[in-house]
Amino acid sequence: MIIFISVKQTAMLINAGGRVLDLARPRVMGIINVTDDSFYLGSRYTGESEIIEAAERMLHEGADILDIGGCSTRPGAAEVPEALEKECVCRAAELILGRYPETVISVDTYRSAVAEAAVVSSGAAIINDISGGEMDKGMFPLVIRLNVPYIMMHMQGTPQTMQQNPHYDDVVADILVWFGQRIRQLQEAGVKDIIIDPGFGFGKNAEHNFEILRRLAEFRITGLPLLAGLSRKSMVWRTLNVTPEEALTGTAALNMAALMNGASILRVHDVKEAREVITLFEKIYPAGILFDHNS
Repeated sequence: MIIFISVKQTAMLINAGGRVLDLARPRVMGIINVTDDSFYLGSRYTGESEIIEAAERMLHEGADILDIGGCSTRPGAAEVPEALEKECVCRAAELILGRYPETVISVDTYRSAVAEAAVVSSGAAIINDISGGEMDKGMFPLVIRLNVPYIMMHMQGTPQTMQQNPHYDDVVADILVWFGQRIRQLQEAGVKDIIIDPGFGFGKNAEHNFEILRRLAEFRITGLPLLAGLSRKSMVWRTLNVTPEEALTGTAALNMAALMNGASILRVHDVKEAREVITLFEKIYPAGILFDHNS
């Protein structure tokens, strides 16, 4: 049976550096990779003018958050020295905020020292951690101390090992148990704003990825905003037998599926197209109402 339910607006408000984001309406996070090793060529921005132009374009197209990453986490990627990652991420954040000071910046890193520098010194407002605190034991204490919005992503293994035969008894149930332990730890320590990301493609095969997407609404049991990072990933282009550069249509299709299952944030390379998907979604399901398959 399909039932429409109202979302509790207050549960979806996050404080990003003094700017309140209401995640009861879907938001777009634009990806700015300041590394030359990202899996998708179109997301690499290393020069100052490239970074500013990318930020300007994404903001004009409707990005609510810009996610800056300085270390590729594609399968098998070489590890970037911490000092270099910190330098690249902080420089990009400062460049963007110097030109567009109202921008909400998230820092995509699993290293607590990089996250701290980006937030404290360079103006980032959100920490986006692909490892959910597992790759740097200093991350949770930092999040607790700074009490900034924290995106907790699930990953089985590390970027170097995550695609070596990932296994789950029940992929959604296993990830929910993993989230539950960490959410409780942070909330008991007073962290107010947590966003969860099931981590499409991070220690999951194609079957796992599509099952997570099919059952994405089950993650709403946490009561927390949900981020979906599907943009141009291998579950799209390998299924369609195309390249990442040709995976925009497939990405849009899966983004709509994510929205219909309760995603609050779409993390994307292509902001304009993601915003169009959200516009159409909201015509079908008005703001504040979500489609629930499991009620």
